[in-house]
Amino acid sequence: MSLTSPTLFVLTGLVLLYFGGEGLVRGSTALALRLGLTPLVVGLTVVAFGTSAPEMVVSVQAALAGQGAVSIGNVIGSNSLNIGLILGITALIYPLKVQLQILRLDTPIMVGVSLVAAWLLADLTIGRPEGALLFAGIVGYTYFTVSYARKVKPTAEVEAEFAEAVAQPRHGIWLDLLFIVAGLALLAGGSHFLVDGATRLAKGFGVSEAIIGLTIVALGTSMPELVTCVVAACKKEPDIALGNIIGSNIFNILGILGVAALVRPITGEGIRMTDVYVSIAFATVLLPILMTGRTLQRWEGLLLLAGYGVYVATLWPK
Repeated sequence: MSLTSPTLFVLTGLVLLYFGGEGLVRGSTALALRLGLTPLVVGLTVVAFGTSAPEMVVSVQAALAGQGAVSIGNVIGSNSLNIGLILGITALIYPLKVQLQILRLDTPIMVGVSLVAAWLLADLTIGRPEGALLFAGIVGYTYFTVSYARKVKPTAEVEAEFAEAVAQPRHGIWLDLLFIVAGLALLAGGSHFLVDGATRLAKGFGVSEAIIGLTIVALGTSMPELVTCVVAACKKEPDIALGNIIGSNIFNILGILGVAALVRPITGEGIRMTDVYVSIAFATVLLPILMTGRTLQRWEGLLLLAGYGVYVATLWPK
């Protein structure tokens, strides 16, 4: 079987997902600011969740197609990749010191929801009742984040970070809506190409859909997080980078797995509990750093990268 066609499908899907995610984040961010939300609230919710839009659409598309391994693998793989690869690269560019108190609260929440995911995935199946439980969790988490962010008084430095990262809308509301609609359309098309191409690649390489979901699909759908964090690191905005990754990881489990399972119960055939435990380990390693207000140094970022590289190497058959 020729791998040219599925490879083109994957590449086309990645391009569409990237631009779709960018359009959705730009439009929804501007709309949220028009509705009176502060840049801090928008940065912690709309931006963090918006960069996870590719994961959402791809996982739902895979669930509808009966490819639960891709759906679950995408979420678990993205969470490991977000910390191991993306935060590793980000810390190499600029050491990350968290200043915003809410991120220190969100870190144990991220670990907690990762443990919930491990519990639910013990039988490698997430049904609609479990999906409803996860979805209720993301609703509660969002309410908590918005309420807390409105009450907390960040430092002037942190306020400046988010004000710069979340630019004020400069165009009419109709353009914001156009960005949202166009972004959703590109995400829908990109998810179709990526899931179809990735599935065919798995068959061509003789590997499971789970491995493709944990690696290629996870990497492709995490491109918005990578771009956001690298830009934040170059601008020396650590809270933006950390907030994006922590918020995205929480949303991936509660929001994406929840919605995907509500659409159609999903089974992760080929997903190992080891893959779930690795995502928990990556989340947990941030606890002592962020909870104590320490800095994620460059050498620690290098260790994260090395750990992620070793993990990925164990996935692919020799």
